[in-house]
Amino acid sequence: MDPNAFPTKGNLILAKNSLSLAQLGYSLMDKKRNILIRELMGLIDQAKDIQSEIDATFTAAYQALQQANIELGIHYVQEIGMSVPVENSIKIKARSIMGTEIPLVQYDAPPLVPTYAFGDTTQALDEARMKFEKVKELTIKLSMVENSAYRLASNIKKTQKRANALKNITIPAYETLTKNITNALEEKDREEFTRLKVIKRNKGG
Repeated sequence: MDPNAFPTKGNLILAKNSLSLAQLGYSLMDKKRNILIRELMGLIDQAKDIQSEIDATFTAAYQALQQANIELGIHYVQEIGMSVPVENSIKIKARSIMGTEIPLVQYDAPPLVPTYAFGDTTQALDEARMKFEKVKELTIKLSMVENSAYRLASNIKKTQKRANALKNITIPAYETLTKNITNALEEKDREEFTRLKVIKRNKGG
């Protein structure tokens, strides 16, 4: 038998303190969950907007690329594409939202310095390159937002699970324990009161 369940005033105080802590823990978990959900909803909206912009920019970029292929030839455009430097300026840090580490991508877009001679190309190729650069920036941003949303969703699930455990298991258990100890102590006081009355009456007789 759990020694903390014995009906003593000390155990009653311990049970009430544990109940208060559990209730406080649930309140904090509930607030944390609500804050994380608000953050997640904001990120979902951001992701939708970015994805829409990516789709529109991709469409324009491929149209320009198709036009450049027609004007310059696919093989020549491929050769020019091979001259574009590999992107290596992306840096990833982290920030915390209610204990959830989410990525913070730092990307400084380099100046659009062409790696080909203007005289040997057409406006369509310039347009295609600018659009694809824009797609790259948006994709980097989208990856950060989606990764952050995933981590927040995972933390919300854990927080919800802990809050449910406190609400449905821990708090009811301490409420029952507090009630049982209180009832037992009150019954003990009534018995003691009755016993004292009987003793007093016998002495009086």
